[in-house]
Amino acid sequence: MLSSPRYIYVKDAYRDEMVGKEVRLRGWVYRHRVVGNKIFVVLRDPTGIIQCVLDRSIVGDEVFDEVERLGIESSIEVRGMVRKEPRAPGGYEIHVRYAKVYGVSRDFPIKGGEGIDYLLDNRHLWIRSRKLTTIMKIKHSVLEAGREYFLRNGWWEVTPPILTASACEGGATLFELKYFERKAYLSQSAQLYLEALIYSLEKVWSLTPSFRAEKSRTRRHLAEYWHLEAEAAWYTMDDMMKVSEELVAYIVSKVLEKNKNELEFLKRDLTILKNAVETPYPRIEYDEAIEILQKRGVAIEWGDDLGADEERELTKEFDRPFFITHFPREIKSFYMKLDRDRPDVVLGFDLLAPEGYGEIIGGGEREDDYNKLLQRIIDEGYTVDDYKWYLDLRKYGSVPHSGFGLGVERVVMWIAGLDHIRDAIPFPRFRGRIYP
Repeated sequence: MLSSPRYIYVKDAYRDEMVGKEVRLRGWVYRHRVVGNKIFVVLRDPTGIIQCVLDRSIVGDEVFDEVERLGIESSIEVRGMVRKEPRAPGGYEIHVRYAKVYGVSRDFPIKGGEGIDYLLDNRHLWIRSRKLTTIMKIKHSVLEAGREYFLRNGWWEVTPPILTASACEGGATLFELKYFERKAYLSQSAQLYLEALIYSLEKVWSLTPSFRAEKSRTRRHLAEYWHLEAEAAWYTMDDMMKVSEELVAYIVSKVLEKNKNELEFLKRDLTILKNAVETPYPRIEYDEAIEILQKRGVAIEWGDDLGADEERELTKEFDRPFFITHFPREIKSFYMKLDRDRPDVVLGFDLLAPEGYGEIIGGGEREDDYNKLLQRIIDEGYTVDDYKWYLDLRKYGSVPHSGFGLGVERVVMWIAGLDHIRDAIPFPRFRGRIYP
């Protein structure tokens, strides 16, 4: 009768004190080859891979023949002894004395070398790849660190809706849907609802999905993404910029601390990430940004919005994240507060990641004057009745306040050094694609 040693994860086997001990592991067949009367199975679980050696004379004909027929991604349990083996991946392996097959996988459709569209069509299977698994671990640390930062600094987590009756950023990028007998939209941002909550909780934050029906299909755009947003009463633009840089620095520091192996697997250059741990970040105004771009030969004029190409050019000036502030009012949202000394610009900011990754945070001070906000809504051509509740916030105890929104996938894309944002989310949604 076989004894029942405890289950361990692959990572737990990679320790000298485990050598000579019998263990059980469960996972999926990552690699599989047969050499004579031995089978070499590389087993994959959430923590890594390890080589498992099955000898026919030890496991018996029945188990050997069953495992011999397995394809990659078959699910299996093995029991055996941990041994050191310099030739094995990671330097350790399991000498198996018993194996149990749970689920047979035949002719797994991803064999290597497939194109992007094929992998997207089979995303439900490609998500098992070591690359995407590694990225999801980094993303976990990003989310964990973001929550940790806010909790440690006295912020309240809240749960705003994602169905809304009005636009936050603009009608052209809204996903419209039928909500019973009414027209509604998928939220572009939780900001307006967070503003309502600062009058009772003062400092609030949320993590919600946001949706943008943009026509763009670039390496930085998703139609559905995760939005980490914060709003605080009594905060100026400068106050909120400080929170933004502290948050990003904290997130990066935690990823560097917890995901060394993952960053190494992705061959990420850590130099700039280490720079990002140090605050404060550099700051330039929009005016200076335009001057820099013009000197670099970019065809841009004051008043033009900064797109991906312009942001990429600006990031060449910095070796860490940096702020751009005081944008022209025409290119920013109606709720942005105007600069008292320069009413043609807003008290808003973008935080750009270096290395060409561009904007990862957008924020600023909100207009807290009822009449000024009303006029901005009218000037933008919005229906005033849609924003009656939002205007009410300026009628009953209005206060100066500021906030920001961080695009989680953009932060993950930068930290992990990804070529495309689609790999920063398990099932990407962007223009022209919703499968699976």
